Amino acid sequence: MKKAWLLALTLLGGCGLFWDDPYVRVSTSPLNWLEIHYYNATREPIRRTTVRITGSGTVETLNGTSRLVSDSFAKNFDSADWGDVRSHRYNVDPVHVQQVFQDVVNAGLFDRDKVGTKTKHPSRGRLMGVRAALDNKTYSEQVNVFEEDPELAERLYNVVLEFNRPVLGRAKPASPTP
Repeated sequence: MKKAWLLALTLLGGCGLFWDDPYVRVSTSPLNWLEIHYYNATREPIRRTTVRITGSGTVETLNGTSRLVSDSFAKNFDSADWGDVRSHRYNVDPVHVQQVFQDVVNAGLFDRDKVGTKTKHPSRGRLMGVRAALDNKTYSEQVNVFEEDPELAERLYNVVLEFNRPVLGRAKPASPTP
């Protein structure tokens, strides 16, 4: 009887090691980062966008049709679109970045229960991949997020839109005076 009790205690005690809360509180840390790769394949050539955000507030966006946008080790340098890369780098408030990270986590980035709940409808030319390291939790699944988790994909797409072409210090047009 004593051995059975010890075995049950050992098994129950070990269950906590495998349980991992996917909804964590993201801290403001320069070690946190998020990288989103978005592809619009509805036209030729494919339009690529990469947004990389670090916890210190550095945001780097890459746009274009070159494979260099999403693959820094691309080898097709003789391609006609090799040089079609536009890069923008700027800094934003780290507190805002922390809120963006928290929003993505709350949308289910680390929720492993969503894996395998693929939508029945294909993505029709929109592809998205994401990699992240937020408070010692990592995500780097090789899936099209638009098909695996459409709600998370729309949330990530909004992040791409927010940082891809931001309005930084532009003056508002003057309103006509009567």
